[in-house]
Amino acid sequence: MRFSNKLRVLVALMVCAMVMAAAPAFAKGKKVRVYKGKPAKYVFLFIGDGMGLPQKSATEAFTGEQLIMNTFPAQGMTTTSAANRFIIGSAAAATAIASGQQTNIGMLGMAPSQKHVKSIAEMAKADGMKVGIVSSVSIDHATPAAFYAHVPTRGQYYDIDVALAESNFDFFGGGGLKDISNKKKNSKNFKGNVLDLIKNAGYKVVTDKEAFNAIKPGDGKVIAWNAWLQDSKAMPYAMDMTEKDITLPEFTAKAIEMLDNPEGFFLMVEGGKIDWACHANDAAAFIYNTVAFDNSIKEAVEFAKKHPKETLIVVTGDHECGGLTLGFAGTKYGSYFDALQPQTISFQQFSDQIVKLWKEEHKGKASFEDFQPTITHYFGLEFEGDAKKNPLVVKDYQLAMLKDAYERTMKGEKKFKDPELYNLYGGYDPLTVTITHVLNNNAGLGWTSYKHTAVPVATSAMGVGSSSFNGYYHNTDIAYKIMAIMGMTPKVHAGINNAELAAK
Repeated sequence: MRFSNKLRVLVALMVCAMVMAAAPAFAKGKKVRVYKGKPAKYVFLFIGDGMGLPQKSATEAFTGEQLIMNTFPAQGMTTTSAANRFIIGSAAAATAIASGQQTNIGMLGMAPSQKHVKSIAEMAKADGMKVGIVSSVSIDHATPAAFYAHVPTRGQYYDIDVALAESNFDFFGGGGLKDISNKKKNSKNFKGNVLDLIKNAGYKVVTDKEAFNAIKPGDGKVIAWNAWLQDSKAMPYAMDMTEKDITLPEFTAKAIEMLDNPEGFFLMVEGGKIDWACHANDAAAFIYNTVAFDNSIKEAVEFAKKHPKETLIVVTGDHECGGLTLGFAGTKYGSYFDALQPQTISFQQFSDQIVKLWKEEHKGKASFEDFQPTITHYFGLEFEGDAKKNPLVVKDYQLAMLKDAYERTMKGEKKFKDPELYNLYGGYDPLTVTITHVLNNNAGLGWTSYKHTAVPVATSAMGVGSSSFNGYYHNTDIAYKIMAIMGMTPKVHAGINNAELAAK
């Protein structure tokens, strides 16, 4: 009897050791809820790039409606640090979420040692499931690439594109490819034009909406992107789209249609331009893109209603971006989200088209006063009236800021090494970013950065095993939890924790 008890203890210790060995670095030394039920057959992972709690709250305040992701029964808080930096980048964050591996800034699909780690998507494909990757930015950008590529530097777009062609995933959709012919010379292993590799791998390439709408599951593997790629091969901002464009919800719905099969599927959808809008401190742009992202989640929820006992939906952010605050010194306790309503164009389209055309037509000979009606037309800011009663009226000090920014824009100034000027404009067109700052501040929103921050983000879930996502945990645990719910054994390696980093 005594020997039997010892044996039981030994077996228990061995099981615990196996679980902890498989767990991410942040899971070690603490209790991790391990799902032990029937594996989920259909798994959705939505990543709002740059989407922190302020972005979600501002969107709800603007629309007056609750985001569907905020209605999910499981709601957790997630920390986001990288192995070698407190404030994470998208490559390290996506690797953590995709593989359970805490890694260094810029690395994709590998540990700090550069040892490759398998992603949830790769494991799902190996298990016979179909796999889809959708993003509103280029499909070889950091977040989507972490699910199929393994490179030490996220800028190796050609190598990432080759990895896409070799992935054998079933559906790619959203933005385009950044370096199909290795023009940037980031790869020493040239294999030819990536589009040829993709087609030779059996993919159907679709680049317009009519052909996109006609795709059927019988067409096999597909890569599709929007005809108009606004910036860096990314889809247009939601507020700039026309009926000719394919929206993120439409890409999501088509992915579901293409992936649905008896063996199940894994689908990752990224709302990448939430992040880009926040980098540029454009509240209206990130809000409309957050709405589009949430509408994509609705497509998954509708699918889950048909398969309630087989579906898991997880929604998270990879980090917060911009240091957004829901409050501004100039408005004290006031919030005026309606002031954002008149903005009809993103910062990107305004600077790329409106400002560019103005400069070309006027050659620096037009005054700021001449340009004021254009600002009013696209952003709603007014230059006459009582600023105390109307948040759209520009204050005297803001007018001085706008005039100075206008002069710098007309001179072509953009990259600022001077700290004071960088704090004002970042790396953006001075006039455009000053307009959004004035409008956002008057609405009661403030920005502290043009980069990411380290504030925790929300992770929510519904469906099979969703209760695992309650609580407070590091983003590496997201992969660990999803793998457990999919019946997989996590294949992760020890990262570098903050204590080890500080000791170096």
